[in-house]
Amino acid sequence: MFRRRKFRLKLPSRTLALGEQTLVMGVLNVTPDSFSDGSLHFDIDAAVARAFEIERQGADILDIGAESTRPGSEGISAGEELRRLLPVLARLRGKLKIPISIDTSKAEVAEAATDAGAEIVNDISGLRNDSRIAEIVRRRKLGLILMHIRGVPRTMQRQPFARDVVSDVMTGLRRSISTSRRARVAKSQILLDPGIGFGKSYPQNYELLARLPELARLGYPLAIGTSRKTFIGRALGNVPVAERAWGTAATVAASILGGAHIVRVHDVAEMVQVARVADAILNPQSIPGQDGSR
Repeated sequence: MFRRRKFRLKLPSRTLALGEQTLVMGVLNVTPDSFSDGSLHFDIDAAVARAFEIERQGADILDIGAESTRPGSEGISAGEELRRLLPVLARLRGKLKIPISIDTSKAEVAEAATDAGAEIVNDISGLRNDSRIAEIVRRRKLGLILMHIRGVPRTMQRQPFARDVVSDVMTGLRRSISTSRRARVAKSQILLDPGIGFGKSYPQNYELLARLPELARLGYPLAIGTSRKTFIGRALGNVPVAERAWGTAATVAASILGGAHIVRVHDVAEMVQVARVADAILNPQSIPGQDGSR
C-alpha cells in the first residue's frame, strides 16, 4: 500500500502536521450560485453560523470562497468578491479556532483576506491568473495550494481534454511550482491539487484518483477536492448534488489511500469519519485500545 510522506506546513499562527492524520478542509461558499449549495450560505449570518458548525463537526481547516468556479461560471470582480468575504471574516476573527483558507485567484483579494486573518491561499488557477499571489504568500508566510486547471471555469468543460491527463496535470503543476519558487515561496509552504473536475473528462477524474501516487512524486503534499462533483453523480446514474454524499465518501477514502494529506469536503461530519477510518487502514497501530474486543 502507498505510504504518504509527512510534511509540516508553517502558518502565521501555528504549524500543521501533514501526513500523520488526514486533515479535513470544510467548504464554505458565500456565493449566490455555487454548484454544491446554491445560495444557502450567501447571507452573512448564515455563513458565520455554518463556519462554526464546520468547526464543531471536526474540520481542521475552513476554506471560504466568494466566487463560484463551477463549469460555465463567468467570474466576478475583486471588489465584489471582497464585499462578500470581508464581513464574514470580520465576524470569525479571533473566534474560530481552526485556520482559514481563502479560495481566490486574485492578489487583491488574497491580501485583504490575509489582513482579515486568513492563513492559506487556495488558488484554483495555480498562479496563472495572478502571479502576484506568490509574493503575498512569501511576504506573509502563508500556505499556498496550487491547483491544476485546464482552461478557465467558463469554458473548461467545453474545450478538448488532454490525451494524457496525468502528464498534463504534472506539467501544469510543475509550471505553478516554478512560478512560486521564482517568487521565493518556500517549498514548505506549497501544497498541490490536481484539480479534480476542472477541465477533465469524467473518466479522467477517476484516473487521477487511481494514480495519485504518481503525483506524490513531485515531492509536495496533496490536497484533493472531489466533494459532490458531477463525475460522481454520473457514475451513480446522474443523481443530483444532494444525493452524492456516499459517492463522495468513496472518493475521499480513495484519495487518502492514494496519498492525499488534505481532503476538501462539504459534508464535514460524515467525511471526518471516512478520513479517520481510511487513516486507520494506512496505520492500524494508530487505533487505541487494541484488545481484540469487537
